[in-house]
Amino acid sequence: MTPTPESEPEGPLTIAQLAALAGVSTATVSKVVNGRSDVAAATREQIEGLIRSRGYRRQRRPAKSAALIDVVFHELRGLYPVEILNGVDEVAREHRLGVVVSEMGGRHTPGQGWLEDVLARRPLGVLSVFSGLAAEQSERLYSRDIPLVLVDPTGDPDHDAPAVGAGNWNGGLAAARHLVGLGHRRIAVVTGPDHMESSRARLDGFRAGLDLAGVPLDPALERHGDFMIEGGLEHARAMLGLDDPPTAVFACNDGSAIGVYHAAAEAGLRIPQDLSVVGFDDLPKAKWTIPPLTTIHQPLKEMAAAAARMVVALAAGEPLPQPRVQLATELVVRQSTAPPRAER
Repeated sequence: MTPTPESEPEGPLTIAQLAALAGVSTATVSKVVNGRSDVAAATREQIEGLIRSRGYRRQRRPAKSAALIDVVFHELRGLYPVEILNGVDEVAREHRLGVVVSEMGGRHTPGQGWLEDVLARRPLGVLSVFSGLAAEQSERLYSRDIPLVLVDPTGDPDHDAPAVGAGNWNGGLAAARHLVGLGHRRIAVVTGPDHMESSRARLDGFRAGLDLAGVPLDPALERHGDFMIEGGLEHARAMLGLDDPPTAVFACNDGSAIGVYHAAAEAGLRIPQDLSVVGFDDLPKAKWTIPPLTTIHQPLKEMAAAAARMVVALAAGEPLPQPRVQLATELVVRQSTAPPRAER
């Protein structure tokens, strides 16, 4: 019998109650809950609407009973994802969990096929790294009781999504203060993409550091890049070719800094005697560049581990003491920075 308003259950609904309210079979509801695609769009929307408005009650699984944490990256290039996976793996081993890795081919929002696969797997939770989910995707995970945590989010996180990031603004400030403290006044910056919160925050912190020191930032020395070696090379090459080139460059990630190194070599400049360079990330390769790179340490492994622990806690029904966590960045001084040449 279809429940009347007087007999409608209160609180989150079971599969049977959802089926009764939607006028469909429990098998159909089960398909929707488990991410199957063989359900009519109108029926799926009706069931998902009930889940969003009323909630869905299933047997709570202990944290260790679900075998997987899903980790989705915008792309798997360089050492950044390696550091993230090291942090996730540390927590996964503690809880005897497996890790599934997905890559979006450079896009920052996964496609529908990815979501269907995740819903079918029913992992303990999802970590979205340097990427974001569409609102509808987040809602579908939430309606299936699959926690979502963002790591190093590219934009302002959805207000319901827990997130772990780094002190990007403070890192940019530290880079500026370091170079100004060495005596540099003609300082350039190569940023990442403008739509990324981390890139904007690093640039804002850098600008603040220059402003506090009374050092102007020449618009010709502010270049908006893409966090890639090639972008760092292209922008540094252009700035080093100016009539009044910079004596120092802050590259907003280590990849861009490597590009700056290559541009300096092309121009016959020595680092740090002729050009100082500061990076951001402190990936393992930073200490092996010639000379070793002065950079801002971003605790990627610790960020990923903190996010994975959030997933485990949420899956166990535990409240998070802090849904938004920001870990500190730190200047690591190596051998790529020095005072500017006296003749300049």
